[in-house]
Amino acid sequence: MNTNLAEQHTTNFITQSIKQGALAGLPIVFGYFPIAIAYGVLAKEAGLSLSEITMMSMFVFAGASQFMAAGMVLSSAGLIEIVIATFVVNFRHFVMSFSFMNHLRHISLKWKIPISLGLTDETFSVASLNKKKAKETNGMWFYAAMILVAYSAWVLGSLTGGLIGNIMPKALSQSMGVALYAMFIALLLPSIRSEWKVGLIAFISMLVNYICANHLGIKEGWSIVIATVLGGISGIFLLPEEEEEE
Repeated sequence: MNTNLAEQHTTNFITQSIKQGALAGLPIVFGYFPIAIAYGVLAKEAGLSLSEITMMSMFVFAGASQFMAAGMVLSSAGLIEIVIATFVVNFRHFVMSFSFMNHLRHISLKWKIPISLGLTDETFSVASLNKKKAKETNGMWFYAAMILVAYSAWVLGSLTGGLIGNIMPKALSQSMGVALYAMFIALLLPSIRSEWKVGLIAFISMLVNYICANHLGIKEGWSIVIATVLGGISGIFLLPEEEEEE
């Protein structure tokens, strides 16, 4: 009897954690779905097939990099340039994963791998606001549900964008590329408000990209890679070091 009660209590706790995680992921869904549709339409305009559009979202799961890759395909960039540029832009995911895994040292590897793979800027923010869940028994279900809800919205949104890209007027589908710049600006402005030097780093990156592409004759794909790397290096010197919490 006691064993059955314990099992029932565990099941109820897991169910509750899943519900809480799904609810925590809903705001991400509302942000992801329209942006994912815009990505799907842009990728379709770039010539990617519906399966390629969907599989990129399934295996990459990184909005900024996918938009950038679709734009580079549209500008006829080479495969190596796209891969390197995507790796450089996504390198922050390593930092986010290492940072969050410090709070999950006690959990098993079977949980660490899928959670780290599901961390994006948005899911990392929500997970960081709910660090206490990591200390709860079976609290990992909260993070799993939150990430799965966000991931599903991104993949389904991409699929939807790829589907409507076939029937959308060409002029309208081409204009969806503006969503890329809107998303970057939305990510950049809050950081600039808290630290103006972030804006200076962004300006340095844009300036390097402009010089490489327009004055040095470097292909667009490689100019993006160079600008990203040099912009990141400038951040090492410009941004102050954060003091570690004791």
